[in-house]
Amino acid sequence: MSPTIESTEHKALRTAVAALGQRYGREYLARVAREGGHPDELWADAAKLGYLGVNLPEEYGGGGGGIAELSIVLEELGAAGCPLLMMVVSPAICGTVIARFGTDDQKRAWLPGLADGSRTMAFGITEPDAGSNSHRITTTARRDGDDWILTGRKVFISGVDIADATLIVGRTEDARTGNLKPCLFIVPRDAPGFGRTVIDMELAAAEKQFELTLDEVRLPSSALVGDEDAGLLQLFAGLNPERIMTAAFAIGMGRHALAKAVDYAKTRQVWKQPIGGHQAVAHPLAQAHIELELARLMMQKAARLYDEGDDMGAGEAANMAKYAAGEACVRAVDQAVHTLGGNGLTREYGLASLITASRVARIAPVSREMILNFISHQTLGLPKSY
Repeated sequence: MSPTIESTEHKALRTAVAALGQRYGREYLARVAREGGHPDELWADAAKLGYLGVNLPEEYGGGGGGIAELSIVLEELGAAGCPLLMMVVSPAICGTVIARFGTDDQKRAWLPGLADGSRTMAFGITEPDAGSNSHRITTTARRDGDDWILTGRKVFISGVDIADATLIVGRTEDARTGNLKPCLFIVPRDAPGFGRTVIDMELAAAEKQFELTLDEVRLPSSALVGDEDAGLLQLFAGLNPERIMTAAFAIGMGRHALAKAVDYAKTRQVWKQPIGGHQAVAHPLAQAHIELELARLMMQKAARLYDEGDDMGAGEAANMAKYAAGEACVRAVDQAVHTLGGNGLTREYGLASLITASRVARIAPVSREMILNFISHQTLGLPKSY
């Protein structure tokens, strides 16, 4: 099968998830955010239908699929106006890392709950001074007998208030070289010394952002995920799905905004014809559609490479997909708001809040400039500027 043509099963999955999304829609998510709640009903229904764990192993209650299937779920929910941000974190990053590198005990403890939605896990990598640069992370883990002691800070960590635990990226000292290497630890939400403070965001979203403090957090040896010496391999096993799912989030949001604009352009009449009959209105919308479709193709390529086990190829494609989707999303939202004119800024049409939300796809989980650095160095072989 050509990697650019979806299978019958994938098309059926899209249709089914779209139907679920349409039952909730943008107004549901906006209301939940206004009330300071969480999209628990949508999360529960998505879990009941098997969508949250579609990428996780069947033996642990998952669907046995991959990131390709999970990205379809998030994209279609986004296109319906109700994307679930924690899907990027809990099943995609944490579930994938534990499924690939976790011990049997960790898999039994976490994967069934992550698959059926009864448990969630946050992901903590970003730091105040290091951003997402894993080479500059200062959160450290040191051995104390059989235990680990974690100390450090994290920032802009999503959903910690509802997560049962957070998968924290720390750095341990390599006994042979003395160099620090990244390692992943499962930190329970009630662990002594593990504190959180909500960040007051201008962005209206159901998922809150937190700053975390780890003050001599003591963890048992079983909290370490995978091999202590695997380092970047395990980290990027989670970061590549994160980029692919962020692309899905952005494409879904862009599609939602574009659909609103197209519907408006078909029905809004000025001078006895719909405004969509004017090329100055129609062409930018057509261009936005093209850019979203191109971004989706790269996302599909990245997901396929990742699911086939090509981590290096997936790394390049996932970064490209995230970049393309972020740019396409911002332009689609901007053009949608512009098409509606003053109506694009009203609460009735629900587009104005997307102006802020769409920027997230450019900024998180890695900025477009860092992606350009990655492509210029890793793909084009150009020297580093830093």
